[in-house]
Amino acid sequence: MRAFLAAIQFLTVIPLPGGKNIRETDIERSAPFFPIVGLLIGCLVALFDFFVSGFFPPLPAAVLTVLVLLTITGGLHMDGLADTADGVFSVRSRERMLEIMRDSRIGAMGVLAIVFILALKIAALVPLPLPQRLAILVLMPIGGRFAMLLMLTALPYVRKGGGLATLFINRRSWMNPAFAIIFLGAAGWFLGAWMGLVAALAAVVAAGLVSWYIYRKLGGFTGDTIGAASEITETVLALAGLALIS
Repeated sequence: MRAFLAAIQFLTVIPLPGGKNIRETDIERSAPFFPIVGLLIGCLVALFDFFVSGFFPPLPAAVLTVLVLLTITGGLHMDGLADTADGVFSVRSRERMLEIMRDSRIGAMGVLAIVFILALKIAALVPLPLPQRLAILVLMPIGGRFAMLLMLTALPYVRKGGGLATLFINRRSWMNPAFAIIFLGAAGWFLGAWMGLVAALAAVVAAGLVSWYIYRKLGGFTGDTIGAASEITETVLALAGLALIS
């Protein structure tokens, strides 16, 4: 239970009773619960979307829903996306890329990455009929957490100094992304039959491609690249759902 609570605390800003008592060892053991926390996030976001869709047309409802999705994670993954974009698209050496990613200031590539990801998520959700949109909203955070586990497991940690992401290195196992794939596929089939299953498969492919690209550019992962993988995979899953419906 402590590991599950640690996963919620690590991945969201949801307040927890006794959250201050979570230890580093609890965070180390929390990785297997990432897809379950993704399901929790997805259900909360889908419930909010169902509520606001009764009051607003699809476009403002989608904007508010994406805002809630961003808020639940505290914007941490979006910040990682911006830092990653500033670094890997800077056309500099690997060492200089990592320095740029550590800079708290945001550059042009980071701004563009945020704008495009938010715009694509909103654009993908607006045309979807409500039942399919709710299904995709539940699946998106699960796919994003799978992407995090895949990168954590497949790539080495690239920075010399320690970071929060290094807490997972000692206990990482291929069982975690394997379970996440099964969980994502089962959720996709349950929520959307073939549409959900194919959208889940698109998320798996996207996560693999992002991990490969980050390894090629940086030689390993950082906390920022994990957040970037989550955001990109969520977006691809939403776009895949739209393509299948269209």
